[in-house]
Amino acid sequence: MKHRTPEPYLWLLFSGGGVVAALTLPVLVLLFGVLMPLGVIDWPAAEHLRALVDNVLVRLALLAVVVLCLFHAAHRIRFTSEELLGIARFDLIIAVICYGGAVAGGVVAALLMF
Repeated sequence: MKHRTPEPYLWLLFSGGGVVAALTLPVLVLLFGVLMPLGVIDWPAAEHLRALVDNVLVRLALLAVVVLCLFHAAHRIRFTSEELLGIARFDLIIAVICYGGAVAGGVVAALLMF
């Protein structure tokens, strides 16, 4: 029996994280980093944000965005560090550190959300 690697699933998380990051992060930066500080759009009231985040589906969506972005970053850091620094011989250690950090970040995000 041939040994299967988890590599396709990691690439799936990488690509999903890239799509989520490309679609959500620019909008959030534009809103909270440019338009609201310049006064083009009013800041949302704390009560409105609290009511929005009280919904479980919103929390799950935010958690999905955070986790996918973390796995996207972990994958990029893993392969970029291996290529640029020439440390591909430590692939297993780097993979455990990168993806372990993404899992730990996802757990922390889940604890903070719920």
